[in-house]
This record gives sequence, structure tokens and C-alpha cells, in this order.
Amino acid sequence: MHCPFCDAPDTRVVDSRPAEGGEAIRRRRECPECGNRFTTYERREAALVVRKRNGTVQPFSAAKVLRGVSFAIADRPVPPGAVEGLVRDVEMLAQENGPEISSDQIGQWVLQGLRRIDQVAYLRFASVYKGFAGTRDFQQELAALEDRE
Repeated sequence: MHCPFCDAPDTRVVDSRPAEGGEAIRRRRECPECGNRFTTYERREAALVVRKRNGTVQPFSAAKVLRGVSFAIADRPVPPGAVEGLVRDVEMLAQENGPEISSDQIGQWVLQGLRRIDQVAYLRFASVYKGFAGTRDFQQELAALEDRE
């Protein structure tokens, strides 16, 4: 492990312990060159894959979920941490339902989360996810959203 301070090629592990409820290992490291200490986390690589509508398969990416949700909530008064919580929830559901999940299922989870956070963001995401063709699609989705309340 390279030192992030002086870029020395090797560091020494000072302490290791479980973290994040046993999902990761936290290691305190020390650089023998400069003496600085830093922390690293080891997590298992998720072998989650997403089957797209066209049949292709690609690794699950929480960053892609975050990007889609961020577009939907742009300029909306969303509570701090709500988006990160939604992305974390989607990632957790994906892990529970993996190792292969459909992009449609991910979209449904995002819609459920956005419905709770912000209805305008929900409609924005739904318009792309469901491929709205015109105002009638918006009206139908809005009516369905109001019926659920």
C-alpha cells in the first residue's frame, strides 16, 4: 500500500478491526518513511450485475443510480442525506436480490424512494424511466400518484 503523504511504496499495518457491521475491515497503517498514519477500509467486491432491457449485462454501479437520481432532484428542496440514503437503499436491495438484477427492478426501487422524497423528482424520473411520449403520460402518472396518497 502506497503512502498517501509521501508515496512511499510500502506501509505497515498497526491495527485491524471489523467495521460497518462486519462488512468491511478497517486498517490503521503507518508509513515507515514519513511516520504519518492513515486508515484504509477493505470491502468485498460486489459481484452484482444488472441485466439491461436490451439483454446486455454490466456491473451494478451505485454511481449511475446517484447520477440518475441527481438529475431528477435538480433544483428541488430535498432534505440533506435523502439522496444518499435512497442510493444506499437501492444498493442494499440489489445485494439482497442479486447476484443478477434487472434495470427495471432498479428503476422501480428508485421510483419508490423518490415518491417518498419529492413528487416532482418522482415525475421527472418516471418520465425518463417509463419513456413518456407526451402530456397525457404525465397526467396519467400524476393521477396515479395522487390516488396513492
